[in-house]
Amino acid sequence: MAVINARPGGARTGTAAAPPGKLPGLAMAVLGVALAWTAHRLVPAVPMLTAAVVLGIAAAHLPGVKARVRGVGRPGLTLAGKRLMRVGVVLLGLKLSIGDVLGVGWATVAMVLVVVTATFFGTLWLGRRLGLRGDQPLLIATGYSICGASAIGAVSEVSGSDEEDVATSVALVTLCGTLAIAVLPLLHHPLGLDDTQFGRWVGAGVHDVGQVVATAQTAGPTALGEAVLVKLMRVALLAPLVAAVAVSVSRRRAQARAAAAGDPTATVPSEHGKRPPLVPLFVLGFLAMVAVRSTGLVPGGVLDGAQHAQELLLAAALFGLGSAVHLPSLVRTGGRVAALGLCSWVVIAGVSYAGVLLTA
Repeated sequence: MAVINARPGGARTGTAAAPPGKLPGLAMAVLGVALAWTAHRLVPAVPMLTAAVVLGIAAAHLPGVKARVRGVGRPGLTLAGKRLMRVGVVLLGLKLSIGDVLGVGWATVAMVLVVVTATFFGTLWLGRRLGLRGDQPLLIATGYSICGASAIGAVSEVSGSDEEDVATSVALVTLCGTLAIAVLPLLHHPLGLDDTQFGRWVGAGVHDVGQVVATAQTAGPTALGEAVLVKLMRVALLAPLVAAVAVSVSRRRAQARAAAAGDPTATVPSEHGKRPPLVPLFVLGFLAMVAVRSTGLVPGGVLDGAQHAQELLLAAALFGLGSAVHLPSLVRTGGRVAALGLCSWVVIAGVSYAGVLLTA
């Protein structure tokens, strides 16, 4: 609200209007979630989270809407993309129990570790070789190897990534994951996979949980169950990956401060005398939810409610991230980004296919 000061003679002066609050952007995110939910209900093959990203991108470019999205709505949409993402990631832990992981056998666990490691480091290396800007190689590698946009949001929290880098990475990973819904079912029988193998291949190779469900359900309940279980094992690796990125970022910043001070070997504390936490609180929350789920004491109704809340929170967060996508900027690096996406997709699909055959 502007502050008005009266002067003698009735003249008035006003300070500049205060920056917009977060409520307009949060209201836009709520509307985006409602539209994404409606789209999913009308076309069940379209996951709600995918629809949320697409709607966010559309809102950022529609005449008459984009000015509000980039102006009065930006603070609230940024809040949704960061804070709500954290809460959604925490609730994601309730989908996984330690017993589920141990039940699939060590061979499958090893397969998942190999797929995630090969995809992450292969994508990271190639992204840097292609000269992608900022943290895009790191974020795209994370999204492909772990769990799509949710993983990108989690890692960007500890890496301090530029919002445009985050938005571009989310757009690419969402696009490729959406294409998988249409492409992978066509390869089910030509690749000689039974329903169990197909489900594990989808779980190991598709990015987002919703996209995994949409892809695997085409082969029936057996494939769907295997796909979700293997996918959640990949999700479990989000915690150690975020912790590793946090350690790397902390060391890099300390070295940079030390180098600036003229002593490259010194260890300098971060600003205000505090070090950033090696394991962010939302990652600890994720692990805590896994532990809670593993007790078997959480009622089914609570788990169902948490799942719905998690989907709504992540949808709001992804709408916020999608609204930060600037297509002209994406087009300028589109060739290199698309090349990285295609190569990474081939890597994760090929390595996971070989892993499924070897562990069947």
